Amino acid sequence: MRYVLKIAYDGTSYAGWQCQKNAVSVQEVLENAIQEALGVSVRVTASGRTDAGVHAAGQVCHFDGAGLTVPPERMPDCLNRFLPPDVRIVEGWSADDTFDSNRSAKRKTYCYSLYVSKREMPLKERYAVRVDDAPSLEALQTTARLFEGEHDFKAFCASGSSVKTTVRTVYEVKVEEGESFGSRDIRIYVTGNGFLYNMVRTMTGELLELASGRRTKESLLEAFATGERGLLGKTMPAKGLVLWQVEYDISKQEK
Repeated sequence: MRYVLKIAYDGTSYAGWQCQKNAVSVQEVLENAIQEALGVSVRVTASGRTDAGVHAAGQVCHFDGAGLTVPPERMPDCLNRFLPPDVRIVEGWSADDTFDSNRSAKRKTYCYSLYVSKREMPLKERYAVRVDDAPSLEALQTTARLFEGEHDFKAFCASGSSVKTTVRTVYEVKVEEGESFGSRDIRIYVTGNGFLYNMVRTMTGELLELASGRRTKESLLEAFATGERGLLGKTMPAKGLVLWQVEYDISKQEK
């Protein structure tokens, strides 16, 4: 049986999703939990890697459990007892053998969280990034549309990436705002067919620059055309980023 799991985790204490030799990863603690709970050694495949310090509300992964008798919907309760409190399986289901949590993914949505305050707010610092000021919601929403569509996002990718192509399609960039604990909250949701290393964090930094008038539409278009990283704003910290949702062709699942 191919088990599929939806996982939420606080990435603060982890070196990202993927197993590493000298650091603890989310994949490692999940595979250890499966070994301890079910007595089998498996390799878990995720929809994609999240970097060190990045969180997830809807990471999706799968593994093959030949001979296992645990119903897929019971897998969360079975495994959560063996996981640390900052990693939780929130849903489990089965899929056919053609389903691959990485290759079958059609759309992914990331959310980047900011809050506007002159001083740090302890109740927000773990999952959002403080900025002294920010453009109006209208300016952010208008500017966000510049990133939508198919573009070469090479300039938004950290150096050292080995991807075959840096062209990606961004279906939507949605900006919402609210207020909590006396400060303004901003959430930026980016939905696309795939993302490069640091792409959403760099997009967020550039969105703030463009909406503030410190950079121009022309400089953004030049960055798309040339791939020059120096034409863009800074890469925002990892802690503000959450893998929000991964979407699939439901016909491939037995959910």
